Amino acid sequence: MYPKFQISRHLFVVIASIAFFTSCGPKDTKWKGQGPLEVVDTKTRPIEFQLKSTFNVGNGIYFSNEFDGARLNGVALTAPDEVTVLITPEDTPINGSPWYAFKIWSENPQKIKLKLTYIDGVSQRYYPKLSSDGKSWTPVDSAFYRLDSMSLAEEKSPKFCEFDLALSSDTIWVAAQELIVSKDINAWEAQLAEKPFVSLSELGKSKEGRPINVLRIGNTEGNKYVIILSRQHPPEVTGWLAMKAFTERVCADDELSNQFLNKYTVFVVPCVNPDGVDRGHWRNSAGGIDLNRDWKNFNQPETQQIRKFMQDKVLKGGTFYTAIDFHSTFEDIYYTMAPELKGNMPGLIPKVIEAMAHDIPGYDPNIRPDEADAAKINSTVSIFHAFHAEAMTYEVGDETPRDLIKLKGELTAKNLMELMLSNDTTKVQ
Repeated sequence: MYPKFQISRHLFVVIASIAFFTSCGPKDTKWKGQGPLEVVDTKTRPIEFQLKSTFNVGNGIYFSNEFDGARLNGVALTAPDEVTVLITPEDTPINGSPWYAFKIWSENPQKIKLKLTYIDGVSQRYYPKLSSDGKSWTPVDSAFYRLDSMSLAEEKSPKFCEFDLALSSDTIWVAAQELIVSKDINAWEAQLAEKPFVSLSELGKSKEGRPINVLRIGNTEGNKYVIILSRQHPPEVTGWLAMKAFTERVCADDELSNQFLNKYTVFVVPCVNPDGVDRGHWRNSAGGIDLNRDWKNFNQPETQQIRKFMQDKVLKGGTFYTAIDFHSTFEDIYYTMAPELKGNMPGLIPKVIEAMAHDIPGYDPNIRPDEADAAKINSTVSIFHAFHAEAMTYEVGDETPRDLIKLKGELTAKNLMELMLSNDTTKVQ
């Protein structure tokens, strides 16, 4: 067994390259983000299904993955007071974002060391969170948390993490991020749809037949549109939280939002990949595909239906002015269009980000424009070129403070509405 290495939550974030405030330093110290997008085959391929069960591991300890969003692929009692969990993806190769979520309880009170392990080539990403009800979540106390010290000594990403847990007959939920699955998203959608200026409809169905819903917010007779997407990648909960705050600010029913919604209609697709979310996937859809690489060939039903929805609106005389796709990654970053590319409201997205920087003292946004010839395989690049909507992929850090996520989502909506209303040089192509 590797020697134990105690580490604070802050240091974990630094080692995992997910410290939000590294984006507040000089430009040459900012995280560079992802490399150029590569075209991949997006035809359906098999996925590996989890065995859903309640597992008796011995010593009166039980684990369960029998709930939506769960991921637990193997578990064993590896010492009298140690339980090792194996987390594997839905298919390979895959982006290394190992999602996990499971329940634990014990017949008798006892303390254990819980060790999370992954397949070769995959390292620890998400700082574990605990819940007693699956709704309210608290990060593991850093005093009881340890990472793979051998990998750290070699300046490599940790291959496993280990933390201490006190068990009892009361269930403990363990997850990579807050557990927000289709039923939670559907309930939030239905609550918003109670507002007189919001309607909820089914845009289409996922590969496994789950509804892909769309909220229509604002002018029901207008033809000036904004489209918002979220949860193409199942574990990206912080992006969903930012999208939630954005949408709720648009629906604030105050002078600004009322004025905006009299002129524009906002379409929100809160969960593009409900199959992956409910199955507890690391990255992909039920078709075994990263949906955010299928915006060129449109081999998957989820991307096909969003494209058709937008095409139908344009065929009826509509214009999309803005598209924002909310995601999560190691640090907060904005992927924008190349500055030389001009859409239906040129310069809108950079101005939105600039205004937010002004609103948050000391905040220096990490902005990474795509190349002008970037492959048209993800949502924002594809939507920009197909519909000339000013587009942005808004990536939220895994460990960005949740109150800051909410504030940034709200400010993004406020500034977008103000700038779109003040823009009187709208260019339709």
